[in-house]
Amino acid sequence: MDLDTLRRSVLRRLEADRRAGLTHFPKGEAFALTPVADLGDASAEDVPPAGDGDAGGTHERAAAAGRFAAGMTRDLAAAAEPAPAPTAPAPAAALFEGGANAGNAERSTQPVEERAAALTVLEQTVRGCPRCPELVATRTQTVFGAGDPNAAILFLGEAPGADEDATGEPFVGRAGKLLDDIIKACRLRRDEIYICNVLKCRPPGNRNPSPVEAANCREYLDAQIRIVDPDYIVCWGAVPSKELLGTKLGIGKLRKQFFPYGRAKVACTYHPSYLLRNPAAKKEVWADLKWLFADMGVTL
Repeated sequence: MDLDTLRRSVLRRLEADRRAGLTHFPKGEAFALTPVADLGDASAEDVPPAGDGDAGGTHERAAAAGRFAAGMTRDLAAAAEPAPAPTAPAPAAALFEGGANAGNAERSTQPVEERAAALTVLEQTVRGCPRCPELVATRTQTVFGAGDPNAAILFLGEAPGADEDATGEPFVGRAGKLLDDIIKACRLRRDEIYICNVLKCRPPGNRNPSPVEAANCREYLDAQIRIVDPDYIVCWGAVPSKELLGTKLGIGKLRKQFFPYGRAKVACTYHPSYLLRNPAAKKEVWADLKWLFADMGVTL
């Protein structure tokens, strides 16, 4: 990876951290650039995991990225002034500015009622959003999100489909029914998880979100994550993984590793709709979930 590419990767990572609520780096401490940096153009959901033969090159790139990031961190720390002590904002005011727990290592103690109220205010804003003219013209309604405002796990999908557009609820079609089965297999209920999508409107023909559409909706997604403040985020499929983490890597290379997003640990696995087309991949998703829950101290 050349210096310009590395610099762009670091800047993208810094922007992701900023969106997640990180305002400054502790002086003298460097952050490690995760493997989610732009290391390739792989995008297919069925890309196989990287083999051991690439381990040396990957470690070398990671080490170089870390050294570069450390230097940039020192420069930022030297230029930054100490942030003023934050005041506790009202839920509505917190939606787009830091949220309940931006930058904190521990989970917010904000009452669930306040989280729910903040999500309601945000949903009302989304309902009237005019940012994507094509989506506004073709949507039946927006699909904001559903579940526990205080959930420890947030499921992130791509965009609403026809069934979601008709009902206003995320993941209610065939893929949604399969997701329900997965949730039950994990000994959870749907209402114990928070579920949302990258886009809040259905793209015509169920096409992938365009970069402009994803950017237009990113503010709402970041606000949802800040309000719920989950411990874990599960990206279902390549699109939410790429949009949240800023990577071009396919799911096969993102599985079985955690990526930081603010305070949360992000895991990536195959989308339920992919499993409908490729039932053999269900065992891989189950392996991913067992690995994820093991990190929580739960054996599936």
